Amino acid sequence: MLAAHVLAGHAQRVTIVERDRFRAEAEAEAEADADADADADAEAAHDAEAALEAEAEAAHDAGAAESTLAGTAPRPGVPQSRHPHVLLEGGQLALETLLPGFMEELLAAGAPRVGMPEDIVQWQSGRWFRRVTASTHIHTGSRAQIERLIRRRVLANPSVTLVDGTETVGLLGDASRVRGVLLRERGDGARGEQRELAADLVIDASGRGTKAPRWLTAVGAEAPHEETIDTGLAYASRVYRDTTGTLGTDASAAALGFYVVPNPDQPYGVVVLPLEDGTHLATFSGLRGDEPPTDGEEFETYAKRLPHPVVHRWMRDAEPLSPVSGFRRTANVRRRYDLPGRRPAGFLATGDALCTFNPIYGQGMAVAALSAVALRDALADPRRTPTTRRVQKALLAASRQAWDISAGADRKMPGAVGNAAVVRPADRVAGWYLRRVQERTPGDPVVGRAFRSALTLKEPLSALFAPKVARAVLFGPALPTPEEPPLTRDAGDA
Repeated sequence: MLAAHVLAGHAQRVTIVERDRFRAEAEAEAEADADADADADAEAAHDAEAALEAEAEAAHDAGAAESTLAGTAPRPGVPQSRHPHVLLEGGQLALETLLPGFMEELLAAGAPRVGMPEDIVQWQSGRWFRRVTASTHIHTGSRAQIERLIRRRVLANPSVTLVDGTETVGLLGDASRVRGVLLRERGDGARGEQRELAADLVIDASGRGTKAPRWLTAVGAEAPHEETIDTGLAYASRVYRDTTGTLGTDASAAALGFYVVPNPDQPYGVVVLPLEDGTHLATFSGLRGDEPPTDGEEFETYAKRLPHPVVHRWMRDAEPLSPVSGFRRTANVRRRYDLPGRRPAGFLATGDALCTFNPIYGQGMAVAALSAVALRDALADPRRTPTTRRVQKALLAASRQAWDISAGADRKMPGAVGNAAVVRPADRVAGWYLRRVQERTPGDPVVGRAFRSALTLKEPLSALFAPKVARAVLFGPALPTPEEPPLTRDAGDA
């Protein structure tokens, strides 16, 4: 959707091809906003036509945790929408530049705003975090809510057309240029017939399950080289209602959630985060061979594997509101469309179709927004012609920091496999410094602030090497932290 929003400033018509169906919702919201959007400028900048395949992946066989919010239930094409989706601060800033006023709209819709480390009871590397004043905030509402708000804004532009209930099954063109896509309607009433949609530019935003490498091969082009790191991590989620008063959903509560971060020595993780309807979504993670179960009773028993019983105690008393949903496809995969090869003009990949991360790091939505900003800037750059390869390089660069964080951490996990899982000498040097950063983050506000700014993609990784931070990391001690889970906020300053 965000790529379509950007392309609408450069194309006469932008077509979004979407597997799932929500045309009725889009039409109703567009009608409701008609008066407010009457003065919108719908004039196109160019005569090009773009076809954009919206993110939609094959439905997973895990059970569905249905939302209690009207219009925000998980959709079949995005099975991971039943699991936590956080919007990191870097993504918030990017979204606000693309859709001014969006963050205010998201808050007005009830999306929880969680301050880190102030609002979360967090454990990492054997230590509980001091809950000092937040240096960053994340939004933890459902993915469906964010998608719906973005969809409403983007489809208000008359030059953007949604073709839903339809899947892309191939590319039109040859090894030198892509000239459109081959479509097929989905659903019970579909006849299975294929039709062509001509386009000057095709962007693959189809997500983790992209079939574009196969389609490129079919037209005589070369599939991209893929870099992979797979820890075998799996996770499972369930919706709960707090019944003890331990967790709330706004700043008046003593705490908003729990977060246990896995590492090579302690591979089990959990995150419990508030949703927009006042419930909490609890997600366990574990590695290959010891995956979280999808049976309700076994799911709660799995909490006993964590390094402290606080989450198990909370879960034992909380009210479960949904079945348990599992997810297993968590490998980091980077497709190197930027490298030399038989690459057709008129084809780009973005978002998870270009670079997908272990979802435990919560980077996906932020990178999608940052990639849309990169697309906007590359198309608008007056100094350079926006060739396919040049724009593709810009899109890859937008995901590089998230890849360095996710891949760097996963290389160290036991059982990691893949052609990019090899630990290089430079990784060992950086790993030594980052271990000292992580040891100091729970108790040192200076180091913690820098660490969170990098993890949330707000600042570059070089923020970890700023003089004040480096002095604390290299020469300062690891400051004291709570011995037990801090269920109330710290009185100290960040």
